[in-house]
Amino acid sequence: MSTPSARRDAARLVPLLAVLAVLLTVVLTAFAWPAVNTAPRDLPVAVAGPPAATAQVAAALAAAEPGALDVRTLPDEQAARAAITDREVYGAVVVGADGPHLLVASAASPVVAQSLRQVAAGLGAASGSTVRVEDVVPTPASDPRGAGLAAAALPLALGGILTAGLVSRMIRRIPLRAAAAVAMATVGGMVTATVLGTWLGSVQSGWWTTTGVVALGMAATALVLLGLHALFREIGFALGAAVIVLLGNPLSGLTSAPELLPSGWGTLGQLLPPGATGTLLRSVSWFDGAGAGTPLLVLSTWCAAGLVLLGAGALLSSRRRPALHSVPLAVPA
Repeated sequence: MSTPSARRDAARLVPLLAVLAVLLTVVLTAFAWPAVNTAPRDLPVAVAGPPAATAQVAAALAAAEPGALDVRTLPDEQAARAAITDREVYGAVVVGADGPHLLVASAASPVVAQSLRQVAAGLGAASGSTVRVEDVVPTPASDPRGAGLAAAALPLALGGILTAGLVSRMIRRIPLRAAAAVAMATVGGMVTATVLGTWLGSVQSGWWTTTGVVALGMAATALVLLGLHALFREIGFALGAAVIVLLGNPLSGLTSAPELLPSGWGTLGQLLPPGATGTLLRSVSWFDGAGAGTPLLVLSTWCAAGLVLLGAGALLSSRRRPALHSVPLAVPA
């Protein structure tokens, strides 16, 4: 015979099971859905050479897989190389007197570079010749698959969350929280530069440059989470952290490229700190800062938003604090 206590425990089990089911559904969807649906979508590539020759190749590329490639025509190989190093395109088919050859930049995305190699193989099969491939901006020999940078997405996101979590619990004064978050983000940047750069060789920007980029990315996450905590306490922090982990990390494009993610989601990922940090790291590591403007603006905006939220939280806290002389004191006659 069941007791009232057993019945209460059984009744509590139902909502726990429902919460677990919902959380697992959200987490699995957030991480598995982008991976399963990875495919080229308007991937910018170029065809360079004489107009008469490039028109035919461009039409063949566009027709091979409609919607996959955003094909642009350029006058010559020099323009194609410049477009790749300026991060305007991921690769280019150069049509010359000795036939077409392919330029790729595996440092921009090893996955995209491999996909373009397959495109080149298809062109070669159609023309009955081998299409030569040149890697214009290769990944470092110490990490040819770009695995280190791809694996850094989640640790960088968690670094900002951990920073905000520790600071919000250890430091009470809101102005000091901002300073502490920046200091901890800087230390996180130093550690990342040492591990990814000096030790693993996964990034090739200078030590201080890598430190600055990672510190900016971690500070962007930490400051916003601290601001949300200052205004809405634990629920604000939890919701903000969930957005960073469940959206920012899988949509960062670090394991592939933003253009390979489902339509619209790749753009969203670049507007969140993990995606912007990864793109900025690629730009400063291999492309002399080309394409760094947008992610730099995104991260700076997040930092500014965090400071505004912290300021609003400090103002709200001061209003909540009871006035020191709100209760009159009895004075002896």
